[in-house]
Amino acid sequence: MEALLKQELGCSSVKATGHSGGGCISQGQSYDTDKGRVFVKVNPKAEAKRMFEGEMASLTAILKTGTVKVPKPIKVLDAPGGGSMLVMEHVDMRYLSSHAAKLGSQLADLHLENKKLGDTLHKEASTVGKGGQLDRPFVNQFGFDVVTCCGYLPQVNDWQEDWVAFYTQQRIQPQMNMVEKGSGDREALELWAALQLKIPDLFRDLDIVPALLHGDLWGGNVAEDSTGPIIFDPASFYGHSEYELAIAGMFGGFSSSFYSAYHSKIPKSPGFEKRLQLYQLFHYLNHWNHFGSGYRGSSLNTMRNLLK
Repeated sequence: MEALLKQELGCSSVKATGHSGGGCISQGQSYDTDKGRVFVKVNPKAEAKRMFEGEMASLTAILKTGTVKVPKPIKVLDAPGGGSMLVMEHVDMRYLSSHAAKLGSQLADLHLENKKLGDTLHKEASTVGKGGQLDRPFVNQFGFDVVTCCGYLPQVNDWQEDWVAFYTQQRIQPQMNMVEKGSGDREALELWAALQLKIPDLFRDLDIVPALLHGDLWGGNVAEDSTGPIIFDPASFYGHSEYELAIAGMFGGFSSSFYSAYHSKIPKSPGFEKRLQLYQLFHYLNHWNHFGSGYRGSSLNTMRNLLK
């Protein structure tokens, strides 16, 4: 491993630090190099390269906004013995506590950043002599340039102009297809058939501007250092900002100060709570498809509640 990193990173010295980490998907290890400390995530699965390339593109996109700190991605490599690796900047992280409100504020800034680009473009277009040139283009559709993975399952990020169509066809439907293939659960399929007819009503009179999302913002993917909050392990795409808060509310780890700071910049729109359940449905289904039928009850109950 050290020899490979030396060669690929152009370093003259690489040494494992003993710092390791990882979650239920990949394992990680830190290395000291003469160019600074790096963190290397390794996954042996054949499809890991696609997953890590999606993560690298996500980190790069968030980094460019200058809103919230993420580890700087460096390179995706083939791992010795199969699978892939993602090399990134090592960041000393601790549990999110004192910077929770700052994270709420910075996350809102991330979600508003594309809207601000659009507002600037509109303003400059109406000003004589201004060509509407921005550092980065305004994104007016929902999706992402590459496939990203929530866990190890790929997300369909094909660009769409309509958010409801995007979410229904490219988030929930692929999960339901996996449920059908895995268990043929008739009750789940019947509930989903009924729910599809109701979804457009949840978005009536709502103007949704695409927002760059982290995409998998649960308590295990946030931290802080001495300078402020850090988010990592993203599965980014341009979507509805409310989607971000769905998994955040499912497994805890976010204080009231986080939500207060966020909603002071992005207030709740009418129907917020019901849409939050709709967005949580994706994560319950995704967990069902990752970890088994222990999440079946939560998935079906969510659909039942949305049909009331």
